[in-house]
Amino acid sequence: MTKIVNFAKLQNKFTLNFPYFLARRILFTGHRTFSKLIVRVTIGALALAVSAIVLSVAILKGFKAEIIEKQRGFFGDVIITKNDLNASYENTPIQLSAEELQRLKGLPAVVDITPFATKAGIMNVKGEVEGVLLKGVDKNYNQQYLQKNIVTGDTLDFSTGANTQILISEYLSNRLNLHVGDKFIMFFVQEPIRKRPFTVKGIYTTHSEELDKTYVIGSLDLIRRLNNLSDNEVGAYQLRLSSFDSLETVTYQANQVLPVTLNATNIVEQMPDIFNWLNMLDMNDNVIFVLMVVVAVINMVSSLLISILERSSMIGILKALGYSNTGIRQVFLYGSMYLIGLGLLIGNLLAISLYIFQTQTHFFTLDPSTYYIAYVPMSISWFEVVGLNLAVAAIGLLTLFVPAMLISRISPIKTIQFK
Repeated sequence: MTKIVNFAKLQNKFTLNFPYFLARRILFTGHRTFSKLIVRVTIGALALAVSAIVLSVAILKGFKAEIIEKQRGFFGDVIITKNDLNASYENTPIQLSAEELQRLKGLPAVVDITPFATKAGIMNVKGEVEGVLLKGVDKNYNQQYLQKNIVTGDTLDFSTGANTQILISEYLSNRLNLHVGDKFIMFFVQEPIRKRPFTVKGIYTTHSEELDKTYVIGSLDLIRRLNNLSDNEVGAYQLRLSSFDSLETVTYQANQVLPVTLNATNIVEQMPDIFNWLNMLDMNDNVIFVLMVVVAVINMVSSLLISILERSSMIGILKALGYSNTGIRQVFLYGSMYLIGLGLLIGNLLAISLYIFQTQTHFFTLDPSTYYIAYVPMSISWFEVVGLNLAVAAIGLLTLFVPAMLISRISPIKTIQFK
């Protein structure tokens, strides 16, 4: 009982608690042998695991955001068409009244509503032909997305008359040897067959083979003339939203506003294959997280066990002096917390450095024909980084309680005897 009291006096002598004090002495002034290498390996493994987790989340999130943005930029978020069984490339003409347009604009998250129409055509360039789908837009169409993807040239200029201007993809430019300023004839399949001259105003690339092979961008007014439509008739309307998370809600609300003859569908419903594929990528992130955490935990547990075995004589002396198993466990857990903190710090510095480097330089590239993008995109928030770090730290500390229970099985008599 006297030894326990003396030990309590010893603990009260320090301004901080004794387990923390002893853990610091072991970490910074204690002499290690084999465990010194193990500690370094543990810190390195934890740092690599954390950086791999953060970077994998950043890459997956960035990749999904870029692919979704491509689809949203080209087609809009919600598309309003005629509610019929028409499966052709050319939609049945529709017309929204001013009141219906105002109701749609009043829906939450709706940024703008723009009309468009599509018409199948055949490009004839120096004997080479290529079937395309002309997407006609008007002066109110937001060409910001197209501007970001322009390789050479410029977007449509409606102030000078856009009926003879056209934007083609880089794929079609290479396929037909067309450049900005070149002229060609496009034939439109209808009765009677019509042809119109076009001048290449700009060349864009989306790195999406399906889009680049199929679509060219021109004037909506031209399609109206070809199809004998009135000034207010269009093929469809596309709604752009301020938040992609509002997609399903706005789609439902738009269908409540529209008459029964019209139907609103969102980009996810129109392109289920792409979005199902993107959703499946989340599984990769979960697998990487689990594997990296398992690697980190195995290294931390191994380091703790080796540290306990190497300090078994110290544990025996502390027990002989009357110190409790809980207090001794705290000594080693404090040490493990330091290793976890150092590993997290190094791992985050490595991940953030690579993140900033890649977002600024796009140094690491991809094959755009396979991945729809020419570089490795990254996107992650500080909230997500903090959340991932807290998850790794919490899992690591919880698993370390199990090997720490080994301390209670160490006999002070045996450890002191074989010191």
